[in-house]
Amino acid sequence: MTEYLFAALQRVLPHHALSRVIYWLTRRQTQLAQPVMRWFCRQYKVDLHEAANTDLSTYPDFNAFFTRELKTGARPIEGDGNTFVSPADGRVSAFGKIDGDRIFQAKGQHYTASALLADEASAARFAGGEFITVYLSPRDYHRVHMPTAGQLTAQRHVPGRLFSVAPHTVAHIPALFARNERLVCEFDTDFGPLALVLVGAINVAAIETTWAGLVTPPAGKTVSTTHYNDAGIQVARGEEMGRFNMGSTVIALLPPGLQWRAGLSVGEPLKMGQWLGHFPR
Repeated sequence: MTEYLFAALQRVLPHHALSRVIYWLTRRQTQLAQPVMRWFCRQYKVDLHEAANTDLSTYPDFNAFFTRELKTGARPIEGDGNTFVSPADGRVSAFGKIDGDRIFQAKGQHYTASALLADEASAARFAGGEFITVYLSPRDYHRVHMPTAGQLTAQRHVPGRLFSVAPHTVAHIPALFARNERLVCEFDTDFGPLALVLVGAINVAAIETTWAGLVTPPAGKTVSTTHYNDAGIQVARGEEMGRFNMGSTVIALLPPGLQWRAGLSVGEPLKMGQWLGHFPR
């Protein structure tokens, strides 16, 4: 019952207004920033030992702490060039086959690749392919990295709601990932097309990429696509491609052919760079 009430409350909250307040607060250099960081570390059991900067007092604001860099070698990139690795720290929310255009969300809920990508032609490239959804909790490292090497072809900002992406909300809000504001990044790889979808959520006050910087906010009211086919932007496997300023979810869409690692399961904790599957040689 509590989950249903929480989901119902989500429908009436002023998502964007609340998130813009969080955006402002997390970038304020105030005396409260340090106590809040310390409380956050205790509350969510954040492992600061793996951060490149372990001294909380040197972070100028909460967002700098939240998007902290890791020590070199803290996330080894497993396997070889044929290995598909986790793009982020988090947990497996769902994974498996794309059924035509349909993608499984949770507890009988589905959405379509066409709605998620906001482009039918792009979605058609993934018909019968594979997908994985990774949920990033507050304690996780919040930078997103490439699961396989690729060349950037397009970036699409899709405006929408900002429902929470916590598991209890995902289970009760139909087509949540295709309704929330999101950033679609499309690549060409040696194995076919790849789409990485960075899904916004309430309190996720900003999403950015390494090639375009801060994308949202400001948020437009219409779908906006930037093409990069001729820009020559190559992103290596394991290289950072973007980040969430506050936590959310990343969804990867792949063409047919990926073979998932035996034993991979929903709810499994992941580290960025961890082996998820491989493409046949």
